[in-house]
Amino acid sequence: MSPLITPGDLAALPAASVLDVRWALGGPPGIESYRQGHVPGAVFCDLEADLAAPPGPEGRHPLPEAGRFQDAMRRLGVSGSRPVVVYDDAGSTAAARAWWTLRYFGHPDVRVLDGGLRAWTSEGRPVSAEAPEPPPGDFTARPGGMPVLDADAAAELAADGILLDARAAERYRGEVEPVDPVAGHVPGAVSAPTTENLDPSGRFHLPHFLRERFNTLGAVPGLAVGTYCGSGVTAAHQVLALEVAGIPASLYVGSWSNWVADPSRPVATG
Repeated sequence: MSPLITPGDLAALPAASVLDVRWALGGPPGIESYRQGHVPGAVFCDLEADLAAPPGPEGRHPLPEAGRFQDAMRRLGVSGSRPVVVYDDAGSTAAARAWWTLRYFGHPDVRVLDGGLRAWTSEGRPVSAEAPEPPPGDFTARPGGMPVLDADAAAELAADGILLDARAAERYRGEVEPVDPVAGHVPGAVSAPTTENLDPSGRFHLPHFLRERFNTLGAVPGLAVGTYCGSGVTAAHQVLALEVAGIPASLYVGSWSNWVADPSRPVATG
């Protein structure tokens, strides 16, 4: 089953939980956009509160504790036996984090609305300002459904496999660093900005296109693949694109914000 879903298929999908995961780094809270209009029946999922633990040495968006995540999903009406569809309005970046986190904690049927809210409205589909109050869900969080990397495993993968850096190329090169205290990248990592996973409409490129893109970057059969970004959000988008391409990949959840928390770890630039 594809991890993506079209607006038409979402409209025809019975009894799905729909999560609006609008979020922007340093931007206004996504709840304000949600209140102005969302896919009918969608509930707002807060990336900072529901999909991550508080920032610290483990990174800016560490994995939430299983019980806390379970409580959040049940509050949003998520059940293990019902499909979940997630979306945002920023190229599916935040939605991908929701997709990955739900998959990591064991949900078997999670899909991302390809193209997000823009794709939904571009087809003339309705939006609603009503905030539904779904009945509590029964989702049970069981960690380990998706492979993860810590800093040591990421360093090993950069040397022995392929570690993709999902950030903008100028951040990879160390020319700018708007968020974290140190600029650069994990030595041996390969620059692979997630913006290149999407077509001009904001939808993911077709599987064969993505497969060729990642093969060209070195993600070829038989080689272990991992990805990281600044704090484990954009990198989840990379894992999603790799899955669309048929390439399994691990996520370094702590990402660059965790890597540079230890000054003894090496940093590459250029």
